[in-house]
Amino acid sequence: MVTMTHPDIAVFDAYGTLFDVHSAVARLADRMGPKAEDISGRWRQKQLEYTWTRSLMRRYADFWQVTGEALDYALAAAGRRDAALRSALLDAYRELDAYPEVPRALAGYRAAGMRVAVFSNATRSMLQTALTAAQLGDLVDVVYSVHELQVFKPDVRVYAAAADAFGVAPSAIAFHSSNAWDVAGAASSNWHALWINRARRPPEYPWITAPVVPDLEQARRHVVGEPPVAGIDDTRRGAD
Repeated sequence: MVTMTHPDIAVFDAYGTLFDVHSAVARLADRMGPKAEDISGRWRQKQLEYTWTRSLMRRYADFWQVTGEALDYALAAAGRRDAALRSALLDAYRELDAYPEVPRALAGYRAAGMRVAVFSNATRSMLQTALTAAQLGDLVDVVYSVHELQVFKPDVRVYAAAADAFGVAPSAIAFHSSNAWDVAGAASSNWHALWINRARRPPEYPWITAPVVPDLEQARRHVVGEPPVAGIDDTRRGAD
């Protein structure tokens, strides 16, 4: 296991890392029908895909618009053209559930003397609403949105701009993301990146080496040098 050298700040991706992106559909399961899981998965897939294609085409739209466009596709693909359901799903997306270990992990970093930051494709208003709804606002010191640059992750420019906004060298950042491509982008920008691999997916990016942990509490233990929780495989090395 490779131990990081005294990171100054713990930085977190938001959607999929702090917040469960599938909790919006789960809340409306009684209205979603048998295709609920497919709709949720396709919604997330298209949301990410649209950020990448818009960045490459230089046709930026903010993350909230992209989220709505992705939902429109997911509902249409499932044969569900229901304006009321669409509105309810977007309302639920504004206030997603946080993963259960998140408050403990953020507070633990604070207790270790580190600042806590959120770094996301989402707009600042989206992030503030989500953090407030999940009662995490008091545990976060800095919020950085890529919206200022009007390009999405994993463009290397957003990692450089975020490090400048945090006022630290890239090597002083412990970055956490459940998205393998985000981990790859951060690691390529000389951040200490950890892949939060809750779903135990196989490695994706063999040219990137990063610790792989199952949740944020295991990540925190790895970063601050505490032993892992008994019975859980702490870190696996791999490009993920």
